[in-house]
Formats: sequence, C-alpha cells, structure tokens
Amino acid sequence: MDVLSDAVTAMRTGRPVAAAHSWAAPWGQRFAVVPGAVGLHVVVRGECWLVPDAGAPIRLGAGDAVLLTDGRGHALADDPATPLRECGDGPGDAGLSHPTLVLCAAYELTDLRRHPLLRAVPEIVHVPGNPSVRTLTELLAVELATGAGPAGLGVTALVDLLFLHTLRAWHAGGGEPAALADPAVRAALEAIHAHPEHPWTVAALAARGGLSRAPFARRFAELTGRPPLAYVSWWRLTVAAGLLRESDAPLRVVARRVGYASEFAFAAAFKRRFAVPPGRYRHPGA
Repeated sequence: MDVLSDAVTAMRTGRPVAAAHSWAAPWGQRFAVVPGAVGLHVVVRGECWLVPDAGAPIRLGAGDAVLLTDGRGHALADDPATPLRECGDGPGDAGLSHPTLVLCAAYELTDLRRHPLLRAVPEIVHVPGNPSVRTLTELLAVELATGAGPAGLGVTALVDLLFLHTLRAWHAGGGEPAALADPAVRAALEAIHAHPEHPWTVAALAARGGLSRAPFARRFAELTGRPPLAYVSWWRLTVAAGLLRESDAPLRVVARRVGYASEFAFAAAFKRRFAVPPGRYRHPGA
C-alpha cells in the first residue's frame, strides 16, 4: 500500500481540515458540492444516514467511516426524510454533547494531481467499524479538543493517516485498484515511487515485474492509463510539486531529487505540466 500512501500525499493541495459536530434529532446537515475535493465522515457516537445527491441513503453506525471521493453534494441526517439545512444556516452546534457525534474532514485537491490509481476508488467508500480507523478517529477527536484548530499540524497528520487507513480498510475488504492487484505493474509502481530520480527504462521496469518489455508496457498502460515512462515523468513532477509546496529546497535540489540533470530541463518540464514555472508555483502571489 506504499503507492497509495504516496497518492494520499500527492493528491492534496494545502492542508486537510477537520472538525467535530454533534446533533440531536431531528437534524439534517447538507454539505455542498466542492469540485476537486475529498470528504471523510466518521461516526464517533450514535448513528445517522448519509444521503448523497444521487443514490440510495446509507445507514452509518458508531465507528463507521464514509469517504466521498468526487466532491459530490451530500447530507448527514438522523433520518433520510428529515429536512436539511445548509452549512452556515441556522444555529451552530451547542457543544459536542448531543447524541450523535461525527468527525468531518476534507481535502482540497487539483485535478492535475489526482493520482490515476485513485480513479478506481468508488465515489462513495463505506467502511464499517474498522479498529485502525476508530483509533485514529479517537486521536483526532482529542487533538481537536485541545483547540489545535481545523488545520493544525497534528490534525493534518491524523487526517492523512485516517484517509490512508480508510483506503486500506476498503482494500482489505476486497477493493483494490487493478494496477496494484497486478504483481508486475505493482512492482514497477513501487520502484518508481521509491526512486523517482532513477533513470528508468521500460526494460528495467519490466524486469522488476518479471515480464518482457512489450507485454509489460501494454499491461502497465492499460491498468494505469499511462505508458510506463509517461507515468515516470508524471510522478516525478508530482513529487516536485510537493517539494516546492512544502519545502524551501532550491530548484536545483528539487530537480536533482526527481531525476532531472539540469534546473533548466526541470523548469521546462514543470511549466509544461502545471502551466507556470516552478518559482511561481511555489510563490503564486509573487
């Protein structure tokens, strides 16, 4: 699952946010459409219904997590028939002592950095009572209770882990991106993610999976949506974007860490991908 761990980090822009909410029946809270976002709800106490804009309602019990991967509009309610209020409408939560307590988290994403492997994840992932998810939820609730804020450093780390363990629980229940279910493609992906700076060739990646060049290239493209070396380039620039966003490393260092021999070649490739040079990407207001 290391490849999915990388995807969790690569696909977000900015810090994830989280908050705890409690409600007493009757209640219904609508969450608006947010294009390019991922939402995560975990029921800490009580029970409720997830009511998607399209599709059947899903009953959630204590310990259940639900991941919404496409930014779709949805609601949480004590009953699917309860009238809904929009976020920000009406009185806020009167503390966290109501019968139903839910932790809500969200990621901001950009389509350019949406990992191709995560396109195989369903739009709604329901994970009933998973021990790891429950433990992380309890830790996140404690962190929020300290007043760390919805985007504090501890909150960020715990939401990353919560999202990852929700995906792992989905995987353990039989869900898995096809590319990771294929041993040859998975071996190549793990090699690329572990060493993006390596001068990979199709032959070298095929050897990782124990296949000859042509069959490997066909299988890799079918399962990831990109030819092997196109994926290598895509992942290098994805890693570079994260380094630019989260570190002060000089451009030449970033270029070297993702396999570019010169800062000029790196800058040209980066601009083709993101439509802005690396320096402006790092400091968009400059």
